[in-house]
Amino acid sequence: MNNYVYPAIFQPNNDGSYTISYPDLPGCISEGKDLPNAMFMAQDALTQWIAYLTDKRQVVPGASNIKDVKFNNNEFVNLICADVRDSRAVKRTVSIPKWMDEKVSETGLSLSRVLQDALTQRLQ
Repeated sequence: MNNYVYPAIFQPNNDGSYTISYPDLPGCISEGKDLPNAMFMAQDALTQWIAYLTDKRQVVPGASNIKDVKFNNNEFVNLICADVRDSRAVKRTVSIPKWMDEKVSETGLSLSRVLQDALTQRLQ
């Protein structure tokens, strides 16, 4: 898992909502209906943006120093942290009893999917 921290600009809107943008990630924009929701949405947008860049093997730009971020009078800047997991598939050799392999074939289950689901449940 890789951790990323980026400054985000929060712009309050007239209805109490916030628009969030990242100066270092052009196009990475989100909105929140109130401040707690905006904080959540900011983290979600950052996580998805970095995950997309990673999956597409694109360069993840460096983050600016929060002190260098320029913003308007009604805006504020906050650091947002994202934990991004590398979700690319890897091949592994596993051993299972022959009877399990036969049952998997009979039922049409995807052994890879079953293993992923079981590991996801176990590791959370």
